Amino acid sequence: MMDSTASRQEFPTAASMRFQKLLQLSGAVVLSALWLGAARAATGGEPAAAQIDVAACLSAAAADDMDKATPACAAVIDNEKTAKPDLIRALVARGALLAQHDQIDRAIADDSRALLLDPGLADVFNARGELWLKKGDKPKAVQDFGAALRIDPNHEKAKANHKAIARELERIGAQMAVAGKPSFNCAGARRPVEKAICGNREFADLDREVYAANARVLREARNEGEARKLQREQDDFIARRNAGFGRPGYDLKKAMQDRLQRLNGVDGY
Repeated sequence: MMDSTASRQEFPTAASMRFQKLLQLSGAVVLSALWLGAARAATGGEPAAAQIDVAACLSAAAADDMDKATPACAAVIDNEKTAKPDLIRALVARGALLAQHDQIDRAIADDSRALLLDPGLADVFNARGELWLKKGDKPKAVQDFGAALRIDPNHEKAKANHKAIARELERIGAQMAVAGKPSFNCAGARRPVEKAICGNREFADLDREVYAANARVLREARNEGEARKLQREQDDFIARRNAGFGRPGYDLKKAMQDRLQRLNGVDGY
């Protein structure tokens, strides 16, 4: 069996790919600083200030080494002299590492601080959106995915995330809109069982689910004959429900639950 370390190396995660980008940027910063220091020394200018070692933070985070990354990144993030670009890189790197280790709240805090420093980071908005999603905060997640897309309309991951969560929110909204409403119009309810269903949210939801499940199996029937047979079963259930309601021992909730289970079992659902 391939060990987990080899697997991570062969199939890099999105977070590790982001670390590689950060390391490349860090290298450019270090080279720039060295060139500037050499230029000042050659012209007799002031000596360059000591460079904060952001590369150590980035490399430790990319290697998923929490023991090394924790002090290395803290040294950069907590230093008041750290240049803004390096501070952002360290925050993003540490945030991604924390997310990998399921320290969601701390990861969100780092990403949020990075976004305050530079609100044009589409990748970080998307990353924070995924963290909000892990916390179950779908409204905040969709806001962050949307922010990423406003910055970069072609951000593929943000597009996929935004589409998926928007559909989920739409589905939840649709469910809330019909919650507590049965499959029929309560204004026309005449039978005692219909009035009981209209007066009980749980009964109303069950009635609507039974109706929807029956409609599904009818659509998926292999032929017209099978569809007629399935509809007769539903009609028989309604007739037994109407006749049995109110009699000693009749359990309306159980009758609807049994019918729903039978419908959902017709095609293996």
